[in-house]
Amino acid sequence: MDPIESEANLRSQFLEVLRSRRSPLVPLQTLPAKCVVEPLYQGTPCDYEAMKSVPKAPIHNFKEENFYLITEEGEQGQLPVLILSKKESTHSKRPAVVFLHSSHTCKEWVRPLLEVWDLLTLVDYLTAREDIDNSKIGILGMSLGGMHAWFAAFADTRYSVVVPIISVQSFRWALDNDQWHARVYSIKSVFEEARIDLGKDTIDKEVVEKVWNRIAPGLASEFDSHHTVPVIAVRPLLIINGEVDPRCPLEGLDATISTTQKAFDAHSLTHFKVIVEPGIGHEVTLSMLKEASDWFDKFLKP
Repeated sequence: MDPIESEANLRSQFLEVLRSRRSPLVPLQTLPAKCVVEPLYQGTPCDYEAMKSVPKAPIHNFKEENFYLITEEGEQGQLPVLILSKKESTHSKRPAVVFLHSSHTCKEWVRPLLEVWDLLTLVDYLTAREDIDNSKIGILGMSLGGMHAWFAAFADTRYSVVVPIISVQSFRWALDNDQWHARVYSIKSVFEEARIDLGKDTIDKEVVEKVWNRIAPGLASEFDSHHTVPVIAVRPLLIINGEVDPRCPLEGLDATISTTQKAFDAHSLTHFKVIVEPGIGHEVTLSMLKEASDWFDKFLKP
């Protein structure tokens, strides 16, 4: 089987898993919404120092669109979206960048971040807009949002520039090398419920693997990073991690980085880059945001 056919089959398998977890498809539609003044968080929001530099006040010449994108039947299918765009522009069609926040936050946490669950429906919506250049839709995410960005770009080639921040890891490596604790304890309650159901005294490797396979089948096997990240080639891809991030251990990324590099090399392309910030754990820094911004400027500017 040639590489292109292999990638198509892997993507098809992944999409089939996604569809099996959703209710029947609904027509592409939106409902009007308002900015949430006092958002209800599922947990304590991450206090990334770099995020404090992001403007929260109204920005000159920017307009806001708040709406729900309907992704499936029921309230769970109402995806809250915030779009910021210039009121005036010399371009009829402009690039778009999807920003995905981390765990326990929402689109009101900081502007201009979005909360996105169904990224495939979102890109359907974005490509249908008259003011967006369909060939220039970037996606960036931090932590859990970065995982969504990575898998969305793997699943849908319409995301043309990709930047996952403190998010790419090998789930199988973490299991095999007993390095899953930091990731698991970030959403410990989910694993505690599974521990009780399995009659275990403590959360162990078996509990973790069962939960991962339940909420995301294939996460630690056929859809792990060394299989799915290389499929993002040939689109510009920037991976940013912290050197000592316990949730994304660098030691587990050797296979992912090498196979991704080979995928780009096979097309004689150089727009794959990995940045590792020395001494940084699971944290977003100003330099990370600057690198991401420069990456989008380089590949998305008209």
